[in-house]
Amino acid sequence: MAGNAPVLLGTLGGALVLSALLVFAATSDLLITLTFALGVAVLLAGVFAFDRIRTEPEEAAIAAPDWSVTVAAIEDQHGAAGDPVAITDRANRLVCANSAFIEAFGAGSAPPALPLERAGLEAMTRVAREAWRDGQATLEEVESTSSVETWSVSARRAGRGDDHLIWHFKRVTREEAESMDDLDLGGPFGRMLSRAGIESAITTASGIVRQVSAGFAERAAGDASATLAGQDFVSFLRTDDRDRIFFAREGRGGTPQTLVDVPLLDPLVARDVGPDSNATLMLLIDSGVGIGSGWDGSSQAGVAQLEALLGQLPLGLAMTDRDGRFLFGNEAFLRSVNREGTGLPAFPTDLVVREDKAALSDAVRRHGRGPATSGDIPVRLSSQPDESVSLGLAGVRGLGEAAVLLSLTDSSEETQLKRQVAQATKMQAVGQLAGGVAHDFNNVLTAIIGTCDLMLLRHTPGDSDYDDIQQIRANSNRAASLTRQLLAFSRQQTLRPEILQLPDVVSEVSPLIKRLLGEKISYFVQHDRDLGAVRADPQQLEQVIMNLAVNARDAIQSNGRGEGRISLLTRSLQAKEVMKLGSEILPAADYTVLIVQDTGGGIPPQVLPKLFEPFFTTKEQGKGTGLGLSTAYGIVKQSGGFIFADNVTDAHGLPVGARFTVYFPVHRGEVPKRREAPAPVSSDWSVGGKVLLVEDEDMVRAVAERALSRAGYEVTACPGGEEGLTAIQEGGAFDLVVSDVVMPGMDGPAMVREIRKARPDIPVLFMSGYAEEQLRKDIDIPDMHFIAKPFSVSEISDKVGSVMREASAKQDPA
Repeated sequence: MAGNAPVLLGTLGGALVLSALLVFAATSDLLITLTFALGVAVLLAGVFAFDRIRTEPEEAAIAAPDWSVTVAAIEDQHGAAGDPVAITDRANRLVCANSAFIEAFGAGSAPPALPLERAGLEAMTRVAREAWRDGQATLEEVESTSSVETWSVSARRAGRGDDHLIWHFKRVTREEAESMDDLDLGGPFGRMLSRAGIESAITTASGIVRQVSAGFAERAAGDASATLAGQDFVSFLRTDDRDRIFFAREGRGGTPQTLVDVPLLDPLVARDVGPDSNATLMLLIDSGVGIGSGWDGSSQAGVAQLEALLGQLPLGLAMTDRDGRFLFGNEAFLRSVNREGTGLPAFPTDLVVREDKAALSDAVRRHGRGPATSGDIPVRLSSQPDESVSLGLAGVRGLGEAAVLLSLTDSSEETQLKRQVAQATKMQAVGQLAGGVAHDFNNVLTAIIGTCDLMLLRHTPGDSDYDDIQQIRANSNRAASLTRQLLAFSRQQTLRPEILQLPDVVSEVSPLIKRLLGEKISYFVQHDRDLGAVRADPQQLEQVIMNLAVNARDAIQSNGRGEGRISLLTRSLQAKEVMKLGSEILPAADYTVLIVQDTGGGIPPQVLPKLFEPFFTTKEQGKGTGLGLSTAYGIVKQSGGFIFADNVTDAHGLPVGARFTVYFPVHRGEVPKRREAPAPVSSDWSVGGKVLLVEDEDMVRAVAERALSRAGYEVTACPGGEEGLTAIQEGGAFDLVVSDVVMPGMDGPAMVREIRKARPDIPVLFMSGYAEEQLRKDIDIPDMHFIAKPFSVSEISDKVGSVMREASAKQDPA
């Protein structure tokens, strides 16, 4: 009706005028005629308006696009291939999609807002923006979280006003299986081999079938759908008097087969996981497929066909002739020997170090000319001379000049992991050794220092022997500082941790650092804001900073010019930033970071793995003990932190300096009050009393006994825990037990526990060269005191006096 509106209006208008004339002629009254005309006009206008309202929705429905046709089209075109297709409008609303899209992403999702990780959503948003701007855009790979599949995406503008986007998704298929468990002989891979005249089966090391291709099942059992799993592989084969292999079911009329045995697991790994886990790929090759004794080397068709076959496997495989010349190697083999992009050399011996060339050459020649055998040989690749790898060799019969099959597993990640584990194990072993040596050496130093103190009591300054005794004592104290450094490395030193701020410690030690650096080396300090508090021993932390600064100074001075810069920086590192680093060692947490950086030229790569080992130094003899960095390492680890060393490089990737980064966990919780230093006790003061001294080292026991006797105590000395316990049980009225911790037979803690059963209130003073914190955790005896070895005569006397005084105060509070 809307299309004929002008004609209809003309007709109705004429009818209205004619009716009005007839009324006027009948009545001759102009007022009645006008009233009639106006009423009819209003009636007609209402009818016309109602008709317009009714027809507008019909016209709108006719004008709206029919998306059902579009859905049918994309379903018909892409449904069989399984490619998801979706169409969105400018508001990124899903207009229509085929069933493949709904199955992959769900009906409630619309591009770019699909079930993806954050990085995938950002990439899809960029694609949509570029498609609206440029007309089309693509994305190579994006991984869906709902279906765990990888897709390539393309978006293209379309529609009458280019106001829609057509999204097209394609599955990304991997060229290689990620593991040998993904190798499916019942699928396209097995059918491809069968078409080429090669039947395949996977067996265990003991020859039990795991899976076979359909072609193998048909030729061996007459049923292409038979699995044959669990049966003996050799039961389907037979040999004739010339040792040729046939399918047993085909009899003498069958085609001779060449059997190729391809191990699917590294021999060293197979030895660890068990023989039944060592899967083997068995290839039976028809003699008529162009690869066999009839090939005389004049045609490369056979090698090309075998190369195409082995190139599909993720195991590193290569083929040589009987003289040891390489014929080909697949990509996995090239990656394993670090020759990717450069190709294979002429001979396998060109891949190994000089010491292994003769053994490898003999092995290749032996497998190539002898009977069909297989085995492996350990070799060191020239690209990785420090690591031994297992190279598998198999003599293949029936392939003409192609006589030896080499197999090698890409073990770069495994090798790196082995290095990390070996380094951690070595550091732990060295730490245990250093701690044990330091503990035993502390006993010797205690005896030397104590004896010197006793001799100095009988000599006065100016005496001929006084200076010599002082020199012995000074060197003994120097040796004691070395043992403290060894204990720091082995994380067995005594720490007094406090809650502190790193900038405060840096400001305390900076004046000393500036004096040590001299005028040619500049010193730069920078701190982040809002640094978290850390828990550490301030004195030991100052030693860490000093050791790192001195190490940086020596590196700058050794570069020839003696000029450079040392930067000391503090940074705040949040847990989410730690996760972005991707470190396998550093746990995700909040850290306060200390960085010491220099311009000394960097650290050589061969030195980096040994940097924190005790007594390792690159300095000239007599200019360093090699304990500075190992001490810093031990203090940081004992404080719960982490320390790393690397090189700072320039724009060309060349090292320009070294950087040491120390991570301290941020302390959470209430900050305790600072520990007040104990009031000094006079060495001349003594409360008197009876002391039970238990020490297995004769010299240490003698020094301690003489020192305490001089201080006015009545001392009973015992060489072991059993003797000390006997002295108590025989009625000895002792006021204090002074005992070593580690002793043969009954040790100090075991003796004290037995003594406490009879005398629960007697105080105990332990002597040890190990860390006080660790001893308190292991021993856990109440009312226990501690003195670290080595100690002087005055120190042992003062400590005993302090403990006796404290015990007396408890017994008599008034």
